Amino acid sequence: MKKKLCILVLFASFSFITNAQQSEIIKNYIKTYCGIAVAEMQRTGVPAAIKLAQGIHETMAGQSELVLKSNNHFGIKCKEGYSGPFVLHDDDRPKERFMKYEDAMQSYKDHSDFLKNRTRYAALFQLDPTDYAGWANGLKKAGYATNPKYPKLLIGLIEKYNLEEYTLMGLGKLPENEDVQTYIAKADGNLLPAIVPQVADVSAKPKIQYPQGEFLINRTKVVYAKAGTSLEEIAKIFKISPSRISNFNDFQNHQETFIKGTLVFLQLKRTIGEKQFHEVQEDETIYDIAQSEGIRLDALLKYNNLSKFDSPVIGSKLKLQETTLAQK
Repeated sequence: MKKKLCILVLFASFSFITNAQQSEIIKNYIKTYCGIAVAEMQRTGVPAAIKLAQGIHETMAGQSELVLKSNNHFGIKCKEGYSGPFVLHDDDRPKERFMKYEDAMQSYKDHSDFLKNRTRYAALFQLDPTDYAGWANGLKKAGYATNPKYPKLLIGLIEKYNLEEYTLMGLGKLPENEDVQTYIAKADGNLLPAIVPQVADVSAKPKIQYPQGEFLINRTKVVYAKAGTSLEEIAKIFKISPSRISNFNDFQNHQETFIKGTLVFLQLKRTIGEKQFHEVQEDETIYDIAQSEGIRLDALLKYNNLSKFDSPVIGSKLKLQETTLAQK
């Protein structure tokens, strides 16, 4: 009995040391790469908490065989037609081609561009950057990972290591810590474009020039809010609660400040559009289409048998009305 007890005590001690060592390795990874994550969030909008959690998970906190031989922090495979540096690594299949980078910065930047420039991830950028659970689940639904526990793993890392504070630093809601300040001070034009707050596109003009003040889309009252406008401002001007405005516009969360110009409906949108179809334009997301046509998002998804994480093909026609047997 005493022998068994000693074995159990030794095992518990070994487990504690291993977990403690692993925790330190993860903290060192965060300390090393948090500055890049914050800078990339400010450049592209990918939340720093999500980026760090993915980096920790994909690389075993910088210890995996793949990252050690390729500087590939996000498990990104070579795209079709790619002819640059790569390494062979066993993943879903033996000896798959993975991107090889000169340094971690290249990998972090490519990961941001990978998410930002692929339409299947477009819906993620409609989420509040602080909605890390929405981002984690959205990445899985959009096909980033096959592991069904992927969202839970990311969320667990974010909450255990307080990674959300780096997202708040990226949004300017928390002061940057020393590690972030050191990185940004060293970064220059050869590494990153100028680092600017996400609301810096205040002067950007929308493709459609909407009228000032209140107007109608699909017989529903709406205003065009410029980047930098807060939800509270609109709520105060039109004497409508922020929660009702969020409901009218299918907002996932109460957005404190709009990071780009946005149509904001002041009434509940209609379940059918004024016209029968909408032709999908470049860079349009499902959410963009629902707003531009003044139609409820759930109705648009239902008519076209889509989920909010789907990305419609440019030039395709989405139904804005229920198709009846007569129309068929």
